[in-house]
Formats: sequence, structure tokens, C-alpha cells
Amino acid sequence: MEPERHPPKRRVPAAAPRMADPHPLFDDTSAAGGGGGGGGGAQAGRGYGGPPPVSSPYPPPASFLREPVSSLAVVYGSSLASQGRDIVDRNLDRFIPVGRLKYYFAVDTVYVGRKLGLLVFPFVHQDWQVRYQQDAPVAPRFDINAPDLYIPVMAFITYILIAGLALGTQNRFSPDSLGLQASSALAWLIVEVLAVLLSLYLVTVNTDLTTIDLIAFAGYKYVGMIIGLVFGLLFGRTGYYVVLSWCCLSIFVFMIRTLRLKLLSEAAAEGGVGRGAKNQLRMYLTMAIAAAQPLFMYWLTYHLLR
Repeated sequence: MEPERHPPKRRVPAAAPRMADPHPLFDDTSAAGGGGGGGGGAQAGRGYGGPPPVSSPYPPPASFLREPVSSLAVVYGSSLASQGRDIVDRNLDRFIPVGRLKYYFAVDTVYVGRKLGLLVFPFVHQDWQVRYQQDAPVAPRFDINAPDLYIPVMAFITYILIAGLALGTQNRFSPDSLGLQASSALAWLIVEVLAVLLSLYLVTVNTDLTTIDLIAFAGYKYVGMIIGLVFGLLFGRTGYYVVLSWCCLSIFVFMIRTLRLKLLSEAAAEGGVGRGAKNQLRMYLTMAIAAAQPLFMYWLTYHLLR
């Protein structure tokens, strides 16, 4: 019996190691990707061992185009702004004399206190002449007789606030009513100033009164209106009528003595006050302006108290 034969085993030769291609088409970055960052070895020369980037001594083309355009835009914009500011200043000075307005707000605390006392008690004041220095009136803080706009503006705002308080105490306050009160008071002030300007033109009065002076004199009546409303809130209708009557008489005397020197200055220099038809017209105009102040004071305050 023959022994069992096994087929001989064939020895498979081991695979020879692959030689690296001396001229690869692409760089193998798979081994460098696990170095810790995902992109550390993706680009040659950007790692720790890579050479530093070389900076070019010449600016890029984009900056060459950007810098002249930006500088030109800045210069053009500044020139436009300066031209627009000059145009606004010229037109503003034409309609609103800003330099002149500074004169009417040149006041201090002493002037405001003395002026308020003069508006309420004008009977003991003697010298009503406005002082001049080098053919120009001195600032209001140096002359109590000089007109100003600080007191009229502050008095107008305070009058609106007191009117809102008076309406609120009677459960009649609303934003619409307060706005109506403010617009009504401002409209009557404009109508009054325009009427005075028209009257001066028709009577042909040569005076140094300006439109701003008329606004200032017309705004002084709000001081008496505020005092009357405050006393009306504190003491009722009786206190309102008593105090408002005093304030109306005070503003009447104040306007007569102030405007008498303004409207009759030419006739007074000639020594003919009260003579001639033109002088009588000037006197009537002065009396009419002064008499209109108590009427406006009552008209703008009587409905605020009940």
C-alpha cells in the first residue's frame, strides 16, 4: 500500500517593494494631513519649517488705483461741504441776522431781574433812553432799557407750560389742546408784529425800530400773562382778574414810555411833539400798540381758568 502523496506547495514570491516615482504628478499630502490641523501641510512652504513669505517692494495694483480715488473723494467732499456752509451762512444772514440776534441774548441774571421788575412796576422808572456807544446800542446786560429776546422767549415757553398746567387741573388737558394753545399764541404774535410793521409803513415813521425790536416788545406781555395765570390757579378767578388788571396797566405804561422815544424821536428832536397831523398819527399809533397788549393778554388767558 503506497503512502498518500500531497501535492507540492508552491512558494509565492514576496511582492517587491514599490519604488517611489522620481517624477510624481501631484504631491502626496495624505501623510502630512494628520500632523495636527488639517491644513498645516497642505501648502508647501507654509509650515514651521517653510521659508518666510517674500514681500514685494511695489504696492499692489489695487492700492495704486484706490488711494488716489479716495484722496480725491475726500478733497472733493470737503470742498462741497465748505461751499454748502458758505451758501447756508449767506442765505441765513439774509433772512435771519444771526450776528444781530446775539445782541438780543446778551443778558445776565442782574439784567433779567431788573427787567422783570420794570415790566411789573414801571411807574417809578425815570430814565427810558437807550444808551449808545459808538453809534451802536449797548448790550442789554448794560442797559435795562435795551430790548432783548431772552425774556420774551422764556416767557412764551413758560406761558405754554402754565397753560397746560391750568388745563390739567380742570381735566381738560390733551396734547392737541396744548399744541393749539401754542400755535394760537404764536399766530397772534406774528399778526401783531405784521400789523405794526404795516402801520409804520403807512404812517411813514422814520424810526430805528427793527422787526426784532417789535418781536421783543410784543413778547414782554407774556410775563404779565404768566403772573395772572399763577394767581388765578392759586386764588381763583378773583385773584386772576386783580393781578391781570395790574399787569395790563403796567405793560400799557411800559409800552407808552418805551415807544414814545422810538416813534417820536424825530418829532421830539424838532420840538414839535403833538403838533401837526403826522405827529398826531404817530401818537395814535403809539397808543394803539400799547392798548393792544392788554387785549391780547386777556384774550389768551381768560379761557384757561374756569
